[in-house]
Amino acid sequence: MPIPLFIYNTLSRSKEEFKPLIDNHVGLYVCGPTVYGDPHLGHSRPAITFDLLTRFLKHQDYKVRYVRNITDVGHLESDGDEGEDKIAKKALLEQLEPMEVVHYYTERYHDYMQMLNVNSPSIEPRASGHIIEQQEVINSIIEKGYAYESQGSVYFDVEKYNNDHPYGILSGRKLEDLLSNTRDLDGQSEKRCPADFALWKKAAPEHIMRWPSKWSDGFPGWHLECSAMSKKYLGEQFDIHGGGMDLLFPHHECEIAQSTIDNGKAPANYWMHNNMITIDGQKMGKSLGNFITLEELFAGSHPKLEQAYSPMTIRFFILQAHYRSTLDFSNSALQASEKGLKRLMEAIQNMDNIEPSETSNVNIDELKQKCFTALADDLNSPIAISYLFDTVKVINNILAGNNTISNDDLSELKLFMNTVCFDILGLENEFGGSENSGDSKINDVMQLIIKLRADAKSNKDWGTADKIRDELANIGISIKDGKDGAVWENN
Repeated sequence: MPIPLFIYNTLSRSKEEFKPLIDNHVGLYVCGPTVYGDPHLGHSRPAITFDLLTRFLKHQDYKVRYVRNITDVGHLESDGDEGEDKIAKKALLEQLEPMEVVHYYTERYHDYMQMLNVNSPSIEPRASGHIIEQQEVINSIIEKGYAYESQGSVYFDVEKYNNDHPYGILSGRKLEDLLSNTRDLDGQSEKRCPADFALWKKAAPEHIMRWPSKWSDGFPGWHLECSAMSKKYLGEQFDIHGGGMDLLFPHHECEIAQSTIDNGKAPANYWMHNNMITIDGQKMGKSLGNFITLEELFAGSHPKLEQAYSPMTIRFFILQAHYRSTLDFSNSALQASEKGLKRLMEAIQNMDNIEPSETSNVNIDELKQKCFTALADDLNSPIAISYLFDTVKVINNILAGNNTISNDDLSELKLFMNTVCFDILGLENEFGGSENSGDSKINDVMQLIIKLRADAKSNKDWGTADKIRDELANIGISIKDGKDGAVWENN
């Protein structure tokens, strides 16, 4: 029987006991990446947060359908429906087809998520593969009187919606405040109201990503894809919608408005938002140019990095903070995570050296209960990890002869530590000596890095290829090129 799970619901601004729409089943939708650049440290936080959620739900015997989208069209540079499509802009810059850009960076995203031990979602739909479904949602909203066509584009009528439903219910923003802070030049906008957002945009002649519709050759608005795809794969109403705090407004607010009109009800019962990773006090992001890619983190090749950090160090660093708290990047914090992770993995390995006694004077059940209660309290991973380190002290005391443990309790202790650390937190042992990871996992990581270097060489990006080789050499790993490909060795 699952223990009660409490989730902080952004919609109600309070913790609520999770009650699924269908017993023992969970429908989860999470906003995925816009694939026009390499994944960076900021991208790892929502991926790891909702990986933790799905792992915990499955451990509690829920059947989870996890949908995470790939945005490959419609995400313009400005939230005000202006500017170039981010992927089309990258394609022009690189002289590639947009779908070449999409494929390349989607593959890169998948590679790095695998290194972080983030499980794949159940379904990973792309916006460009669901144009018909998005057009159907637009038709529905127009028929119900909450959207209008203007010069070949279609906009959602926010003022009319706000008369019947509270626009801003998720973010707490008021329409009148939004309008008072928006400057609109008379006669220079296709919109009736500056707060209206695009459901369909007419493509300019130079715009290379376009589809036919009865309104114009164009493309869907960015917010629309999630409403259409969550409906297709999870139904008109589902359990949990997740994403980064930066998506709360306008993206998720617009999703609620669209889906409420299309389906006659709000899409999700629970809204979960992870907070940001900051660097020098600012949100880390591509638009600000202050990000550190995962490739740079793993190779130690960014100027702000004092060393390379392994994928599991990054995962542990993120899990040591509650998902709703701001997490600030620093070398000292990452180095502390590296040491803490090593200590935890060594304790797990050392359990094999314990000689059981006839009796126990340690309370394994109490440690288990505290740890699982913390995880069930809005995924409080830092508190759960603190109880794991309490367990590390117990293990060390048993090894030192200060405590005793019976054979049955030792089996229970091993099961508990392996279940929480590997199955739920998704950690892997990068330090060797365990079947869960060890040298084979390090070799997997190195093979991926070698593949990335080979890709760079095939693209004649000699600078990146040499940088990977040189940075690995700086941490004592040499790459040797041969007729059968490259090999690595630890110096």
